[in-house]
Amino acid sequence: MQWRGGSLPDAEPYDLLIVGGGINGAGIARDAAGRSLRVILCEKDDLAAHTSSASTKLIHGGLRYLEQYAFRLVAESLRERAVLLAAAPHIIWPLRFVLPHERGMRPRWLLRAGLLLYDGLGGRGRSLPRSRAVRLDRPPHRAMLQDRLTRGFEYWDCWVEDARAVVLAAMDARERGAEVLTRTRCAALERGRDRWRATLRSEGGERVIEARAVVNAAGPWVDHVAGLALGNAARPRARLVKGSHIVVPRGFVGEQAYILQQPDGRIVFAIPYERDYTLIGTTDVAFAGDPDAVAISEEETDYLIAAYTRSFMSGIARDEIVHSFAGVRPLYDDGAARASAVTRDYVLSLDAKGGAPLLSVYGGKITTFRRLAEAALKRLGPHLEMSGPWTATAPLPGGDTGDFARFLWDASMRWPWLPPEMLLRLARAYGTRMVRVIGTAAGISDLGRDFGGTLTEAELRYLVDEELARSAEDVLWRRSKLGLHVGAETVRAVENWFAARLP
Repeated sequence: MQWRGGSLPDAEPYDLLIVGGGINGAGIARDAAGRSLRVILCEKDDLAAHTSSASTKLIHGGLRYLEQYAFRLVAESLRERAVLLAAAPHIIWPLRFVLPHERGMRPRWLLRAGLLLYDGLGGRGRSLPRSRAVRLDRPPHRAMLQDRLTRGFEYWDCWVEDARAVVLAAMDARERGAEVLTRTRCAALERGRDRWRATLRSEGGERVIEARAVVNAAGPWVDHVAGLALGNAARPRARLVKGSHIVVPRGFVGEQAYILQQPDGRIVFAIPYERDYTLIGTTDVAFAGDPDAVAISEEETDYLIAAYTRSFMSGIARDEIVHSFAGVRPLYDDGAARASAVTRDYVLSLDAKGGAPLLSVYGGKITTFRRLAEAALKRLGPHLEMSGPWTATAPLPGGDTGDFARFLWDASMRWPWLPPEMLLRLARAYGTRMVRVIGTAAGISDLGRDFGGTLTEAELRYLVDEELARSAEDVLWRRSKLGLHVGAETVRAVENWFAARLP
């Protein structure tokens, strides 16, 4: 929409309004705030409430993208893997993958060639071991995998606590001066010659702000926000693809993950998850519904059960599934016939012909969020005065641990009264920021009420004050995955705590 009115009284416009609090929006806000831009981010729900907390939780190059000849994407992702591992070793760590060879599927020579290319694209400064061939008819794999699987390969990528990566990027943005608003919807966008006027709506009412540029990082709602801004001139560009996962009790021993080839040419991961569980996913199906109501389908559940059962000695019964989740990826529609073949590369669409600039973000993945942010700000460079890139060597909050094993040992010496399980969880979640959670406590009782599952009132206060948590779900399923480990009594207690504390 266009507007011709004057500026808001006594209101210095923001440089950048970012719509969307997933990994791309938070990453752009962080980078922009660090360049001294005046930034405001609005998210209609919680940070990472949708796609960014429904990933397979990997920092990886994307081995299967080599089959799509996406060499630039894979190379960039592998370089970023090293950058992010150094920036956040508390929430990102190496993970070994075992890839069984299946007769009648991709030949062994092709798998080996693909892994050699994967190793090479990782660059000379790689921090993870190279791939190698492995025997699967020997322990530890022999007792777990089907007898037909006797040969395979192993390689390394990284695990990430996906929702925490989003929260930490948003925290960093706030600490550098950005305003981050959750539960705040962008209800209207009106374009002027040199600025936008935006109506932001929350439970507390409406607020009108002005910004010199808008970044549309609304994920599955990217076309909707583009329509708010451009009206009939907006052309739908997103191709929505749903990916679903199931969580079952731990099905195999060891800390390795498995990457399982399927008869339809896809691959499915089976990954150790939250100590007691196995995470199995993902699917790739076209999606045309409401992203707010996305859920795994019966067909997807059957697919993942079959994918696991055809490779492991122990199958899965449907009633063993303890949790499932699904997310919608807003990929750029490149015309591919199958959902699994649509490009996973990000596309930045800049509209600046009709006045103030609008940059819409399509695609992308957690691995490349930092590079995507740099690319987004480069596109906006002609419209905004800013300093240069800075995030390549900057840790995320809590990520300045150095060697994590050494950091964990030092933490155990500093707080010997913390139970080992609690110590590890806090160190993993907060890194060096765990001192802010513990504060001056000299014993476990000083952390306040024990809600179960190692969650205390001191941690809840920190999550509200520092990480914008506003509900039990925010805490139990995004700031942590304690929802998998605690019972209904803990959930009710945390809900009541929030109800008493927050309006």
